Amino acid sequence: MKRRDSIKTITLGALGASYLLNGCYGVTQEKIKRSLTRYQYGRTPKEKLYDDQLFNQDFFTDQELTTLNKLCNLILPPNKNGSIEEAEVVQLIEFIAKDIPSYQKPLRDGINWINKESDLSFNQKFTDIPEDSQKQILDKIAYYDPNQDMSDLPDEVQWFNLLRNLTVTGYFTSQVGIKELGYKGNSPNVWDGVPQEVLDDHGLSYDEEWLSKFVDQSKRLDIAKWDEDGNLIS
Repeated sequence: MKRRDSIKTITLGALGASYLLNGCYGVTQEKIKRSLTRYQYGRTPKEKLYDDQLFNQDFFTDQELTTLNKLCNLILPPNKNGSIEEAEVVQLIEFIAKDIPSYQKPLRDGINWINKESDLSFNQKFTDIPEDSQKQILDKIAYYDPNQDMSDLPDEVQWFNLLRNLTVTGYFTSQVGIKELGYKGNSPNVWDGVPQEVLDDHGLSYDEEWLSKFVDQSKRLDIAKWDEDGNLIS
């Protein structure tokens, strides 16, 4: 499953570069990658060119990315299965902001709002206040009436709902998130025909010649052979 295919409406291009950015959740001197892991499959030349153009751009500032990383970790704290950093969720959100320009203003306005709210309440920017204080701010916008039209809610509530959706989507479409879900994807099964008891109930049976051609699972990896008239040989 390719992450871009699964969330293109919220989007992902599964590529990356390797330059670094200062700032990380909880440890400001630590460094986190700005870009997503590069996959070597599932991309047309045109898509690769487009994605590389996006990766050559920066949208969020270093401080904005640090704030996003803090917020994403509050939405989905690290657990034994993985973390926001391992899932590259912040990198995904930056890519989405570049891939879908209409997300840029609400995402940036939300970061500005939460820093202003932090300054008003605690005289510090959001990343510098204790986690309990951060949660106090989020509690004001995290819970809304699901029966109310989202467009009627305050901008900051809509922003946090968007950020929460992006965080959860980014994590659970990453390798660590998919592993946590236990999702195995599509896998081939073995069909050995209609059960004998069902055939017996209906007075039916398989032609022995057809059984050997279509239901013999020992030959499932064999390449079919046809005669000049289009008849299956084996």
